[in-house]
Order: sequence, then structure tokens, then C-alpha cells
Amino acid sequence: MNGPALLVVAHGSSHPDAAAAVTALANQVTRLAPVLDVRVAYLQHGEPSLTDALAEAGPSPVVVPLLLSTGYHLTTDVAAAAERVTGPLGPDRLLVTALAARLAEAGAPVGTPVVLAAAGSSDPQARGQVQAQADMLAGEIGSPVVVGFAAAGQPSVPEAVATLRERTGRPVAIASYLLAPGRFHDGLHDAGADWVSEPLADHPAVAAVIIDRYRTGRMSPAPARSHY
Repeated sequence: MNGPALLVVAHGSSHPDAAAAVTALANQVTRLAPVLDVRVAYLQHGEPSLTDALAEAGPSPVVVPLLLSTGYHLTTDVAAAAERVTGPLGPDRLLVTALAARLAEAGAPVGTPVVLAAAGSSDPQARGQVQAQADMLAGEIGSPVVVGFAAAGQPSVPEAVATLRERTGRPVAIASYLLAPGRFHDGLHDAGADWVSEPLADHPAVAAVIIDRYRTGRMSPAPARSHY
């Protein structure tokens, strides 16, 4: 293997399919970059823990949080445990490729208005990052894209769907801006949209973002605390 280990860190979930999605994503990273030593850790609801994985990962591993925006888990949980931590995966233009592909797989016609459904955060920076991703997606697909939040934040996903449908007079699709299955994604199917895409999961474009974050993190001085 070349260079420090790439340690992808997931929040973790009790949902039975969540860990499989994380493993599939890590495997996709390995397929795209077989020279990397790719490892997985969880903040909760999974093994190994971040602490255990760091102890086994060798010198100066690059930690890539499987988070689509910043927030408490990145700035506090991960940054406190590791020395070399990258920023979140989003916003990123590569994620537009994954989002558009998932919408197409769900059967949403080209030009359909879209609600970008994120988990949500009380962090204003995180909300701004989600909005930036929505703007990127709108520019790519050429149709309106608004943000809805499954947990913290307003508007909620059902509110965003209803507002967008009223505004456009057209059917609405939800683009799941989530990495893995779980209760947040399950709830999207009750939000009133005509189509709901699957989580981004192991789409190759997501794996490419992880590799890009790793390369950026590897170039940063080590050891050094991240300020993300």
C-alpha cells in the first residue's frame, strides 16, 4: 500500500442495511484506488470504533468523515479523536453526478422539480453547504431544486415538496441527500413526492469524492488538528 491509511468514518445506524451500504462504499473506493489502504470506523452503532480503528491504522491516517456537510460530529467527535481529518464530502460537483443518476434510476423524468432531502443540522454553515449542493444540482439538471430537511432545519421535506408542487404545478421528485439507508431515508417515502431516489451509497462518484478528500488531506501537514 502507498501512503497513510484512508479511514472512512461513518456515523453508524441501527438500520439493518446501513452498515452494508458503508462497506459497499469502502469497497468502491478500493476498486477505484486499489493502492490505498482503505479502512472503516463508526462513531456509534458499529465496529470498529474510531478510537480502535485509529490505533490499528498505522502512522498519520487520513480520516475522511462520511458526512455530506459539517456539523457537531465532524467538528467535535471526529476532530477530537484524530489528527488528520478532512472536510465533509459536500458540496461537490461530483456529487451532482451521483444525485442525477439516482434520480434517473428512480424514474424521475428529465426536468422534474426536485427537493434535495438532507438530514439537517442546527449549524448555519451546514445548511449553507446543502443549499450550495442544491444550486449545483439545479444548474446541472435545468429544473428547480429546493432544500428540505428530514430532521433539524426548515422547511421539512414534506413542506418543501408541497411548496414546490404548488409553485410549479408539476409532479415533484425527492433526491435523497443521504449516504445510507436509515429512518431518515425511510421517512422520505411518506413526504408526498412522486419519485424518491435511493441514498447515494456506493455510487462511483461518491467514492471519487472520498479519494479526492484523502489526497487533499494527505498533502496537509501531519500531525495537525483539523479546523473543519
